[in-house]
Amino acid sequence: MAVGSGELGELFPVSGFRIGVGSAGIKRPGRLDLVVMEIAPGSSVAAVFTRNAFCAAPVQLARQHLAGSEPRYLLINTGNANAGTGAPGLQNAVHCCEQLAALAGVDATQVLPFSTGVIGEPLPVDKIVNALPEVLADKREDNWRRAAEGIMTTDTRPKATSRRLELGGTTVTITGISKGAGMIKPNMATMLGYIATDAAVTTEVLQQMVRRAADCSFNRITIDGDTSTNDACVLVATGHAPHDRIDSERHPLYAPLYEAVEAVFIELAQAIIRDGEGATKFVSVAVTGGREERECVQVGYAVAESPLVKTALFASDPNWGRILAAIGRAGVESLDVNAVDVSINGVLIAERGGRSPGYTEEQGAAAMAPEEITIAIDLGRGDAAATIWTTDLSHDYVTINAEYRT
Repeated sequence: MAVGSGELGELFPVSGFRIGVGSAGIKRPGRLDLVVMEIAPGSSVAAVFTRNAFCAAPVQLARQHLAGSEPRYLLINTGNANAGTGAPGLQNAVHCCEQLAALAGVDATQVLPFSTGVIGEPLPVDKIVNALPEVLADKREDNWRRAAEGIMTTDTRPKATSRRLELGGTTVTITGISKGAGMIKPNMATMLGYIATDAAVTTEVLQQMVRRAADCSFNRITIDGDTSTNDACVLVATGHAPHDRIDSERHPLYAPLYEAVEAVFIELAQAIIRDGEGATKFVSVAVTGGREERECVQVGYAVAESPLVKTALFASDPNWGRILAAIGRAGVESLDVNAVDVSINGVLIAERGGRSPGYTEEQGAAAMAPEEITIAIDLGRGDAAATIWTTDLSHDYVTINAEYRT
């Protein structure tokens, strides 16, 4: 179950970035579950990772390798998170990096590992290692669509998008994929996300770019309020496009490139919400009128993560009292509830802290019926704004997660 068509447009290849996809049989024979991404020498690589204290072994190792080397390969497996596996899990991640490095002729520290799937189970190292030659032989620049399928877990459909723009007199490409459908409330980036461009950008600027773009995209989504142990998002700039290297935010090419990168990030983040486990609604919680962005984000998440609000959304029940209650417990200091207005899909429901005089339940029910819903909240205390994207909470969400390991 998902919202919207999920159709993928054309995915443009990125010069200097090749992808191999294959099946290691980690969880189910024949399923695409292993992806290798080859990064051209001289590329810039930046990433953000989960802040969950129980971060997975591959997250620990990827951070370490990224800080101390020039990454040349990304190694991604699904079906097993290699999280909650202690020292043996870390050694398993190291071994996989060493085996790929030996086949590719690079140093093991130039491989960044990523895993997603069930937490607490040993990584099936032999299956991964045995499949590596097949995956490496499959490397192509136009393999993005299969890669999007190869990183899926409970996702019902692949998530990918692509952009082209003119930059410094040349055409620049940005293409990315993401995965995620449950355990979604990133605290850095996305569950797993990989975005590449052939633009020329220094590593320092690219790192700033990935943090900024993640903060207004992947750090603005929630399905169930759970931050994963394995979240990671990588942004690669191969530099194969012939334009001046972007070395600061003040560079004239920075703004147009960042705008396009941010658009890719937002589309990939929203695709995760549209494919949320058991989702029947795509919901935007748009908070305006805050004194600062932080309090708008607080209110947005309080509403988006309320089980009472989410179940009302599933039932198309305009139970607006639940929204007011969530706003009230969001922790906004000195909030004047008599200044708060709430609308659902343009229907003014609550005005100045209470029921709008012209509102009817029939209007509310009609506003809640569509697949796509915007809950607009005006705090009436400033000019700051923020939007959080979320889903409803359905019977299927419970079923999916109750049966996840079976």
